[in-house]
Amino acid sequence: MKPAAPSVVVPVSRGARPISQDFGFGIEEEYFITSPRTRTTLSHMPQRMLDRARDALGAQVSREMLQSQIEVVSKVCHSAAEGREEMLHLRGTVCAIASDYDLGLIASGTHPMAEWAEQKQTDKPRYDVVMDDLRMLGQRNLLCGQHVHVSLPDPSRRVEVMNRVVPFLPVLLALSTSSPFWKKHRTGLMGYRLVAYDELPRTGIPPLFPEPADYDRYIETLTAAGVIPDSSYIWWAIRPSLKYPTLELRVADCCTHIDDALCVAALYRCLIRHLYLNPEVNAGWTEITRLVADENKWRAQRYGIDGGLVDEASRRLLSFPELLDRILTMVGEDAKALNCEAEIGHAREIVKRGTSAHGQLAVYREARDHGLSRLDALKKVVDWLLDTTRPK
Repeated sequence: MKPAAPSVVVPVSRGARPISQDFGFGIEEEYFITSPRTRTTLSHMPQRMLDRARDALGAQVSREMLQSQIEVVSKVCHSAAEGREEMLHLRGTVCAIASDYDLGLIASGTHPMAEWAEQKQTDKPRYDVVMDDLRMLGQRNLLCGQHVHVSLPDPSRRVEVMNRVVPFLPVLLALSTSSPFWKKHRTGLMGYRLVAYDELPRTGIPPLFPEPADYDRYIETLTAAGVIPDSSYIWWAIRPSLKYPTLELRVADCCTHIDDALCVAALYRCLIRHLYLNPEVNAGWTEITRLVADENKWRAQRYGIDGGLVDEASRRLLSFPELLDRILTMVGEDAKALNCEAEIGHAREIVKRGTSAHGQLAVYREARDHGLSRLDALKKVVDWLLDTTRPK
C-alpha cells in the first residue's frame, strides 16, 4: 500500500525519547553598512572599523563577499537565553563601532536604496573563486540572510532530518520576511531576497536524497568534476554544514527585530529536535512534497504571513495563523525541554504586529501619504531600519 502523503503540518507525536544532548545552536547575521547621511551602502568598508570590530569580537565578525556587508557569528549556544545574550552583544558592539565612523547597520534581507552595480567585492581568495564563476550574479548578491546552525546528537542523520524539515521551511521564511524593496522600488513581495538569490546555482529547496550516501555521491561528483571545491558551495535553503556537525538553515531573511531572529532560531531548533526524536514524522517525503514546498516558498516570498500555505494531506490552503498554531502545538514538548517556550511563542506576536517587511511598507506608505517623493519615502524606511536594527 502506498503511504499517505505527508502534511505540511503533522499531528503531535507522543512519547518523545529524552536524550542528554541539548541540540546546541548558533546564529549568523549579515548586515548592510549604511551611511545615515546618504541612506545607502558603502562601496568600501573602512579598514579601521573592521579592525576595531575584530579587536572587540575576534573571529565572530568578518567581511562578506561585498564590502558593503558585514557578518557576525554567535558562539555555540545551549539555551535561548545564551542566544539572546550573544546577539545583543554582537549587534550592539558592531553598531556602536560603526557609529564612531558615522555609519549604521541595517538588518534586512535587501537594502531599500542600494544599487548592486555600485558594489565592490571583498579581496579574499574564496570570493575571487565565487565571483569568477558567478560574474554579474555575484555582484548582484546584495542580500543579507540569517543562518541558524543546530547540532544533532548523531550527525550522520543530518540528511535524513533535512529531508523531513523541508515542508516547514516556508513557514520560517514567512516569519522572517524583511525584503520588500529592491533598487529603490517596491517589489510587491514581502520577501524579495530569495528571488534574487535563486539566480545563483545550487540554491532553493534541496532535492530529495533517499539515503545519506546519495548526498555524498552528489557532492563527490561535483567536486571530482572540478565544478565546486567542496560542499560549502552548495547554497540551498538548508544544508548539512561542512564546517560543523550541524544542519544549517539558510532560508530566512535577516530579521530587523532581534526578538524575531531569536524566534526563528528557536522554532527551527525545536523542529530539528522534534524530527530527530520522531523519525516517523514526514517520513513519506516524495518529490510531490518538494513541489508543494516550492509553491509554499513562493507564497511565503509573495505574501509572507498574510497568505496561506498549501497543506498537502488535506489539499487545502491553510491560513498562516492556523498553520502556526498546529506547528507550535506539535513542538510544544520540545520547546519545554529546550526552555524556549517564550521565544517560539513570539511567533504569534509577529503575526499580530507584522514582520519587518510590514514595518518598512507602513513607513513608506505613511511618508507617501504625507506627500513625500518616492526617494524621500525610501529614506524614511532606511531611517526606520537603522533605528530598529540597533539594540535598545
